Amino acid sequence: MFQRDFPAADGGVDFASIPPHGRWRHLDAGKSRITPLMAKWDEGGSSVSEKEKCKRLIDLFLVSVLLDAGAGNQWSYNESGGESYSRSEGLAVATVHMFDQGLFSGSPAAQPHRVDAQGLSQINESRIATAMQVSDANPMVGLSGRTSLLVNLKTALESNPRFFGSDARPGNIIDFLESESKLDGSFLRVHVSSLWGVLLEGLAPIWPARHSIGGVQLGDVWPCSVLATVGQAEGDDFVPFHKLTGWITYSLIEPMEKILKWRFDGIEDMTGLPEYRNGGLLIDFGVLTLKPGLKALANTSGVPCLPPSHGAVVEWRAMTVIELDRIADGIRRQAGVNSCDLTLAQVLESATWKGGREIAKRLRPLTGGPPIEIESDGTVF
Repeated sequence: MFQRDFPAADGGVDFASIPPHGRWRHLDAGKSRITPLMAKWDEGGSSVSEKEKCKRLIDLFLVSVLLDAGAGNQWSYNESGGESYSRSEGLAVATVHMFDQGLFSGSPAAQPHRVDAQGLSQINESRIATAMQVSDANPMVGLSGRTSLLVNLKTALESNPRFFGSDARPGNIIDFLESESKLDGSFLRVHVSSLWGVLLEGLAPIWPARHSIGGVQLGDVWPCSVLATVGQAEGDDFVPFHKLTGWITYSLIEPMEKILKWRFDGIEDMTGLPEYRNGGLLIDFGVLTLKPGLKALANTSGVPCLPPSHGAVVEWRAMTVIELDRIADGIRRQAGVNSCDLTLAQVLESATWKGGREIAKRLRPLTGGPPIEIESDGTVF
């Protein structure tokens, strides 16, 4: 066992200094990138409004999360200064540079720092591979799937002007959320369900066709055999995860709170993220145990390699959601605080996600990978 230390202040734990789990930390891996990027927008005497700054960050954060499904154990991204980053941080740093170069913008020369349907119409697998330094010597898992998400994002943006505006841009969800907000003194309050609804409905067209009910594609939703019963209604054995949508939600809240000073209600209703770091922590510490039959599916490193649809993966992810709530409650009881003092998003950031990475590196030092390798297509987790 090992213990993660929380930041201290005045002899106690400074919970307020723990940031929420969000893409911002990965984008700033190793050094600050978001603040210098924002500083560019006020150069030359052309001041950019706080609302437009936030829209640009929403643009960046959303595409960065969509590109964040597992990249595999071999891929890395090298910055010009020689720093090298892999996995989530590598993908994040790569997207900062792609965004800065105008790869997602329909007007890369005039306004590189935006994402819109016109810019996404120019996206293809070759351009993404080049921008992310993918090669035979630096292979990335799920490159095609990642590219398809961005290509499909163009369609989603154009199909939902109510959410994304006439110029088909992710950042325009700020205008929609503003219309859903309530004034509380000098602050705007927005319920997180409004943001969740925008992302779940607005991004629905981007996900690959898997399972559906009534002709509606469900996205990251999977049948779980242990829930199946005779005569049950269609979908009663399905478990909804929506990991990337949840990850986007956590990530987009932060810039709106920091820059626009908005306040989001209902965040406590969100679940933890069912992905391989949080879930890997549970297996590596023996909270969950793999069934013996899975050993026959092990790769050369002795780790089972399974598709997201495999029953063991569905059960693993479902138990991860449950156990993350239990872990958060246990930490709060031990610290004598409530969910307002220490949110689930803070637990994910400071304990389970980073803890999952640390124990994986100790147990599997050659790869640092999870105890179950996922056959990723770049569209799930």
